[in-house]
Amino acid sequence: MRDAAPPPFDTSFEPAYGTAVPVAPGVQRLTVNNPSPFTFHGTNSYIVGDRSVAVIDPGPEDEAHFAALMAALEGREVTHIAVSHTHRDHSPLTRRLKEATGAIVVAEGPHRAARPLHAGETNPFAESADSEFRPDIMLGEGDRVEGDGWTLAAVLTPGHTANHAAFALDGTGILFSADHVMAWATSIVAPPDGAMSDYMASLDKLLQRDDRIFFPGHGGPVTDPPAFLRALRTHRRMRERAVLERIKAGDRHIADMVKAIYRETDPRLHGAAGLSVLAHIEDLLEKGLIATEGYPSLAAAYELAG
Repeated sequence: MRDAAPPPFDTSFEPAYGTAVPVAPGVQRLTVNNPSPFTFHGTNSYIVGDRSVAVIDPGPEDEAHFAALMAALEGREVTHIAVSHTHRDHSPLTRRLKEATGAIVVAEGPHRAARPLHAGETNPFAESADSEFRPDIMLGEGDRVEGDGWTLAAVLTPGHTANHAAFALDGTGILFSADHVMAWATSIVAPPDGAMSDYMASLDKLLQRDDRIFFPGHGGPVTDPPAFLRALRTHRRMRERAVLERIKAGDRHIADMVKAIYRETDPRLHGAAGLSVLAHIEDLLEKGLIATEGYPSLAAAYELAG
């Protein structure tokens, strides 16, 4: 989900819809044909293993993608389905795949908001959440699932959503980073489902690791994770400073801040920018760097997004 673009983004990606593309030894990628400004060319599903496999993020309820997955899985045992988070472009097809294969579904947990709703507030993103999703096994930090020749370890990375998790493929330096870190754009962090403080902490967590490549939920791989993570962190800190400066300059409405901070950004992306500004404002409040009368307006940010 796109915000702004200072880090060295790579948009050279071939989705190869309907085809299982080898991306590493024992790893294949299938991309759903669901392109949008928030999903790039579509959602990536990954198959890990050879005879006994795990599927990471089956994707949305999409007939063509389900058929492509089943064709790629023919003759192989699916032991696990790992779900990174519960946005509707990642998790709904899990139910059909589980029914077809008998696989065990693992994830951090069901969908939930990163913070409680304020009095009188409604969650405008409720429809984008797969609220029916329930894993068979809830994973904590470092919990592992194993198959024939592979082991996946959960790396909890809240921020984009409260239940977001990445998955590390033991012994390979591969991290399936889902929507937390993507090569093509920054991830949108939109309250109440996401939280900027969580997102920044998760970036710091990944910087402590030694992964050599990220395979994300949209687009192609991140081939230099440390450099890319540092660029993302710097970019977010710059946005925070810009929001704080606009508040000091007298701006009191998110739309005004977006016009000033994102004046060189495609206006079609100003809605996503407004949600990101709201996330920064909530983070600044949490840090005690600003104060407000009442709560910042989710409705106003969402109106801009609409």
